[in-house]
Amino acid sequence: MIKEKKIYYHLPGLFEFYDLYEAFLSLFEKHREYFYDWCEIGSIYGAPADCLWGGGRVGFGEEKADKVLSLMQRYNISARLTFSNLLLREEHLSDRRCNRLCSQFEKNGRIKNGIIVGSDILLKFLKDRYPGFYFVSSTTKVLTCFDDFEAELRRPEFSYVVPDFRLNKKFEKLKSLSYDEKKKTEFLCNECCFFGCNERKNCYENVSMKSLGVECADHICTSPDATEGYRFSKAMENPAFIGTEDILNIYKPMGFSDFKIEGRSLGSAVVLEMLLYYMTKPDCRLKVREEIYLDSALDLF
Repeated sequence: MIKEKKIYYHLPGLFEFYDLYEAFLSLFEKHREYFYDWCEIGSIYGAPADCLWGGGRVGFGEEKADKVLSLMQRYNISARLTFSNLLLREEHLSDRRCNRLCSQFEKNGRIKNGIIVGSDILLKFLKDRYPGFYFVSSTTKVLTCFDDFEAELRRPEFSYVVPDFRLNKKFEKLKSLSYDEKKKTEFLCNECCFFGCNERKNCYENVSMKSLGVECADHICTSPDATEGYRFSKAMENPAFIGTEDILNIYKPMGFSDFKIEGRSLGSAVVLEMLLYYMTKPDCRLKVREEIYLDSALDLF
């Protein structure tokens, strides 16, 4: 498969939405005609609940690692561990649970697994101890300056770099990237955080502290409509939103192929709507929705 001819989606909820993906991936394989032929699943990412190295979102994934790994192997999908804690220190690197996860996920048959990283301390440790992974520079770094983003792309340690969503529409600068830099760029499509937010890094650091077990007050978002929480309809109104038409008509012709869908902290019903929007042909969305909703083993709310 030639990478330039396909769009690759990186999907949320590796540990969080096991039941949803067990049903969805089966449909994606058996009824490929329901889905756009120009897209594939590049990876599914996430972290278990109470994961010391976790970040980005407070993890609540409860599924056992061996079941998750088996599902990814069954469908030859790359699993990404989301270890994007920004505040790790040397003493945290010996965490037995996180190291055990790395040992389990480092090998995945024919498909290479990855780790999303926010800390350079952790990155160095992982590269030395678990060389079988590829590494992704996390959006929790909040790279809003294009020069900083370019510098991150030039780092050979990373196979992918996820810039802050506010760089999504910097088209003139994006066009100037080299072929290799474009292949390493992974855009966050559906963020609904306030475009003018100045507290995003503080929010991520608050989550990092909670993952480390530090007692601290919750970060209080002061963005407009923050009390409404995440809504996909609101994300679609964000100036940085990337829809399917944008992907096909703007980003793909420019040479970009990788797109990240957020949603680890959301309900599986909302994530399903994202899978329908980004991957499913409009006239087949009801069929997919019915197949998923009528699965008695699933609790989507």
